[in-house]
Amino acid sequence: MRKSSVKRSIRLFWFVGAIISLLTGCTKGQLGKNNGQEFRNGMVVCAYPEAAKAGLEVLQKGGTAVDAAIAVQFALAVTHPAAGNIGGGGFMVYRSAKGETNTLDYREMAPAAASANMYLDSAGNVIADKSLHTHQASGVPGSVDGLVEAHKKYGKLKWEDLVQPAINLAKNGFPLTEKLAANLNAMQQNFKKLNPGKNYYLKEGGWKAGDRMIQADLGATLELIRDHGRAGFYEGKVADELVAEMQSGNGLITKADLKNYHAVWRKAITGNYKEYKVITMPPPSSGGIALLQLLRSVEKYPLKRWGYNQDSTVQLMVEAERRVYADRSKYLGDPDFYKVPADSLLQPKYTDKRMKTFTWAKATPSSAVRPGSFVGYESDQTTHLTVVDKDGNAVSITTTLNGSFGSGIVVKGAGFLLNNEMDDFSAKPGTPNMYGLIGGKANAIQPGKRMLSSMTPAILEKNGKLFMVLGTPGGSTIITSVFQTILNVVEFDQTMQQAVTSKRFHHQWLPDDVEVEKDALDSTTTQKLQQKGYKISPHGPIGRVDAILKTKWGYYQGGADPRGDDTKLGW
Repeated sequence: MRKSSVKRSIRLFWFVGAIISLLTGCTKGQLGKNNGQEFRNGMVVCAYPEAAKAGLEVLQKGGTAVDAAIAVQFALAVTHPAAGNIGGGGFMVYRSAKGETNTLDYREMAPAAASANMYLDSAGNVIADKSLHTHQASGVPGSVDGLVEAHKKYGKLKWEDLVQPAINLAKNGFPLTEKLAANLNAMQQNFKKLNPGKNYYLKEGGWKAGDRMIQADLGATLELIRDHGRAGFYEGKVADELVAEMQSGNGLITKADLKNYHAVWRKAITGNYKEYKVITMPPPSSGGIALLQLLRSVEKYPLKRWGYNQDSTVQLMVEAERRVYADRSKYLGDPDFYKVPADSLLQPKYTDKRMKTFTWAKATPSSAVRPGSFVGYESDQTTHLTVVDKDGNAVSITTTLNGSFGSGIVVKGAGFLLNNEMDDFSAKPGTPNMYGLIGGKANAIQPGKRMLSSMTPAILEKNGKLFMVLGTPGGSTIITSVFQTILNVVEFDQTMQQAVTSKRFHHQWLPDDVEVEKDALDSTTTQKLQQKGYKISPHGPIGRVDAILKTKWGYYQGGADPRGDDTKLGW
């Protein structure tokens, strides 16, 4: 056959394939959930089915990716109370269809009455649980202000139309999945202890799949936010109820704290991994800098040849993680209070120097690894959503209450959970937080300061075009889960769903364990690593990645993590 005939046959093959794809998966209005379908006009991936539906409906009405993300986050505040919230905060990474980038920091802040030693006893020791399940555990919430600011800048549809789906879910109820019912049942004793009297998270005899949860108080709060925007939360009835709740338990948040809270637009952190550009969150997220450090640390090595989760691959990634988390403990904090040496940490020469200190022969003990040094320096429960609209605008948002269901304390009358984000500060240098992370001066408690976070919302470009949008919950495991998911696609040729589903491992410097999901490593790989001195510890599910990949043919391919109720919908 002549070359021209071959080329015509190939073109015909791809043309027919594209037509079949359009007919089977990309018709306007058709939904695809966790089944590998690809879509042309947009996609939503998030932690709960009803929230994903709310986002997709906004896209189908002509809303932007930001519009859909707002609808999804409010819906998650109703349907995913373990992490979805209006009483917490988060980070947004945005990339327009034209390649413009921006990030929004609506992380919680320490109240004005907060102090560096507020969680220490008279002997200088950390008081157990005070930063987790008390009224003093909460930072000033940022979610509502952040979503209002995002809508002002990038929204298209009316604000009230984006909040209304969440109101409907709260007032009319929604069916519980088996996993959500189990999570609520596991918290029953805490809810009773922390919230004397009745609340709608409690159910006599326990919750079961299919039960409908109705949250009238939360619905009324959302109506005030719908009608009055920022003022519906930070002023008036809701502010009164929040402050009254604080005063009932010696909490610190005041009306002045609420009035003074404002989200901050920040310049994205960017860097390259081979032919990919990574756009991610700057401090007070530690995730962006850490992710870029990790990618640069492994870039020169033949990961593709070694293969997914093989002993050399795992060893290299663990040694990179060990060094990056050590740096995190010293150098990262709120840039409005602390000079973060971002440029120095991201210098290729610096990461090369750090990686020269490990040997293939054996594990580097974490006790022998300290934060790096350079010239000129002066001294798990979260949720994620990704959205791409028909024009190619992309949003990656990670939002959190910190622990599962935050502090566990419900604001009486307003119906939402308080965060326990104050635990993300360093209560005492060298003392780990609930995720085992170590911190120091850079992340010490100060009034008005934002606590350091591991949240790592990210967007990748390839050859100047949108390639991937992703992020995950998971506390200290967020950074490594995003890191592994990216490598699964770009090095190990996995589809987006495969990359999200693949088993994961995690190392964070201290404690000196390699935490591994069941069946993540085969017995031979495990044995080889153990012989070199790596401590392999079994771990439950790590992360719940939600991601979207744009294929070379221009279709959106989703990855919804089967570790949760995560759902992908497109059209």
